[in-house]
Amino acid sequence: MEVVAKLNSLRLAPRKVRLVADLIRRLPAIEAERQLVFLNKASAKPLLKLLRSAIANAEHNFKLSKENLWIKFLTVDGGATIKRFRPRAHGSAAPIRKRTSHITLKLSDEVRPTKVKKTYKPRVRVTRKAQPVTPKVEAAPITNE
Repeated sequence: MEVVAKLNSLRLAPRKVRLVADLIRRLPAIEAERQLVFLNKASAKPLLKLLRSAIANAEHNFKLSKENLWIKFLTVDGGATIKRFRPRAHGSAAPIRKRTSHITLKLSDEVRPTKVKKTYKPRVRVTRKAQPVTPKVEAAPITNE
């Protein structure tokens, strides 16, 4: 079972929110919550609120246990950009882009897949076989007689 929670138009830049999102992606819900509580980033607070909301929805609406939940899917997309202008020299203006974020979080209670470690396999060097050399035969020029 998957539980989806969304947060739209968060007034933080997606680039800054992704720093925190990358930290908690694919973690158990309890561990992710613990990480966010002690993280000193502005985007940790809204993400913690979203995570707690998703956990509460899973427990109340779907009767899922908090201990079995883990973050299966977490994306941070760009939202609408608020545009402002800053006065500059000689009467010109420079744009200020106040970016917003859309966050989508999916919790799952399915068994987490384990990563299979790839074994090192040395590459086999491929050698080319010598091609037989065929002599080039030049054609005689055609004359009109």
